[in-house]
Amino acid sequence: MAKKTKKVETPIDERETFVSLQKSFADSELSVKEKLKTLYALQQADTAIDKILQLRGELPSEVENLEVEIADFKAKAAQCSEVINQFTKSISDNKQNIIDCDAQIAKYQKQIENIANSREYDSINKEIENQGLLRQIAEKNINDIKTEIASRKADMEDINDRLTVRNGDLKAKKQELANIVESTSAEEKKLRSVRDACAAKIDQRTLSAYDRIRASVSNHLAVVTVYDGNACGGCFNTITPQRLIQIATNNKLIICEHCGRIIVNSDFE
Repeated sequence: MAKKTKKVETPIDERETFVSLQKSFADSELSVKEKLKTLYALQQADTAIDKILQLRGELPSEVENLEVEIADFKAKAAQCSEVINQFTKSISDNKQNIIDCDAQIAKYQKQIENIANSREYDSINKEIENQGLLRQIAEKNINDIKTEIASRKADMEDINDRLTVRNGDLKAKKQELANIVESTSAEEKKLRSVRDACAAKIDQRTLSAYDRIRASVSNHLAVVTVYDGNACGGCFNTITPQRLIQIATNNKLIICEHCGRIIVNSDFE
């Protein structure tokens, strides 16, 4: 008894064209006609899903951009708040410096009452003067920091105003998107179920090529019917009579020689 040889599957080449698939297209559990019908049904489902996604327009990306912008504003607000806290601590430290300077000045002024010679008198007066200068520096620091705090608080107010506006925009965009998704969710779910069922019937080699051609054309049509009796439904170039006969017989994968799309029988519509 002759030993049955096992078919060896060749790896899918991402550069593979539909033309190279013609040799293996007929090798399937489905008939060529049924496979072509399934490809067309897959394309119809994908086209309908594309239309639903188009209804959402730029809303998903707008929502995402608003969320990023809001997160950025919140980070800036947190940074401003941290700077204000640091400035507030610095004011507290400078106030303590003033208290310490006042205590030192009071101590030196008390000592000066009991000074016996001019040299010691001059030395203590110098210390009093230094403590006075340190006190002035601390006061200046407090005033400068208060100005910085006022500036940061103004920035915080501006950021919070922008956050209020952006949060309102985000809420409106999310609601608009949710309404569209809700109104189309049942239809989209049904279409995706149809798409998955069609994709499950098609071999990975053909499906991979189908996905590539869909991604490479602006209208995402990889499978088209004959247009106006003698033209490709994708690029509208004229199809030769011989190819028209082959398309009508539904027994071969026919590729448009101009745009590379699969052309199927108009009866499938």
